[in-house]
Amino acid sequence: MITRVHHVGIVVRRIEEAYGFWRETLGFAVSREAEIPEQAVRASLLAAGPCEIELLEPTRSDTGVARFLAEQGEGLHHLCFESDDVAREVKRFWATGVHMIDAQPRPGLAGMVAFVHPRACAGVLVELATPAEAVAPAAAPLAVAAVHVLVEDLAAATRLYRDLFGLAVAAQDPAFVHLAVGGVTLQFGPAARSGVKPGLSVVRLHAADPGALARRLERHGVPFRRWSGGLALDPLAARGVPLIIQ
Repeated sequence: MITRVHHVGIVVRRIEEAYGFWRETLGFAVSREAEIPEQAVRASLLAAGPCEIELLEPTRSDTGVARFLAEQGEGLHHLCFESDDVAREVKRFWATGVHMIDAQPRPGLAGMVAFVHPRACAGVLVELATPAEAVAPAAAPLAVAAVHVLVEDLAAATRLYRDLFGLAVAAQDPAFVHLAVGGVTLQFGPAARSGVKPGLSVVRLHAADPGALARRLERHGVPFRRWSGGLALDPLAARGVPLIIQ
């Protein structure tokens, strides 16, 4: 059973440099950090309300994460769902012909993890994770409220995520579908309308005090624009990640 969005994965050149934005500027606290030789990455998890943000720094140049960084630069990389039994999920997916990257779970920063191929998830790299022990969501000045996902076929992607991961439809209209899971909304929208390829597109954060955050961004020299829905940060200002803060 999928219980929540465990984290949103972001590839960075160097974690220490990325901390300048994610920790010092936005105020996220580091909950765990480690080098994972089996995956050739250094990883850090930041507490972000109902889920976490994972920063990934490649430690070798011959891996998928390193190739992603070389080809696309820093930015959104994957979405991780927490499962109560990732081994069971992997067996179920293999038995039903779901295209998996991992044949069996392996250790990761989030616990025992396995990756589902983007071709099986409407263009999104999806990680499944079962933590070694339950961790209560941590208090944070900012919390992940939603992850926006662009897909080629809205109806097909909705059915896929309901069937594979058991996600419930929270709202729907001709342009968008909202799927709810553990306090975070996945908003699916058509990729053709935006003219970009399918995949993760925007992270929406909730700020307890948007005014104080705006002043903090100004002090740190991070450009943003105000709009009726809150603050919008350009990917160039947010380490490759389009951010909306409300």
